[in-house]
Amino acid sequence: MRRSKKGFALYEVLMGLAIFALGVLALGRAVQNCLNASTLNAEEDRVRQILSNRMAEVQATPGFPDPAKEFNVDTGYGMVKLIQKSVPAELEENNGTQLAGVNRVRLTVKWTRGGAEQSQQIEFYVYRPG
Repeated sequence: MRRSKKGFALYEVLMGLAIFALGVLALGRAVQNCLNASTLNAEEDRVRQILSNRMAEVQATPGFPDPAKEFNVDTGYGMVKLIQKSVPAELEENNGTQLAGVNRVRLTVKWTRGGAEQSQQIEFYVYRPG
């Protein structure tokens, strides 16, 4: 009788260790997922900052924006390609009068993450009185 109680206690300890090990593995996986999400968030924040900075530059520069321009920017997470395209907006008043001096600017950022191409873009208008 005594021997079977000792054996049962050993199985309880082994079962407890197995459950603990599974819990530690799950916790490690959760921490890894949090770190990956944090890195992705920081990378996307940097891309948004690049778009915001370029938009401010275009808006502050006198004269019409360049029709097409490309930049390579090092983000600290890798190189990204910033593509700027500008075209006349061709906006009209309610009465059909064409609005002059308004350009539509599209900024696109492209980069690669994990072998897949990613992109973000922003589009805004720039008015330069003629």
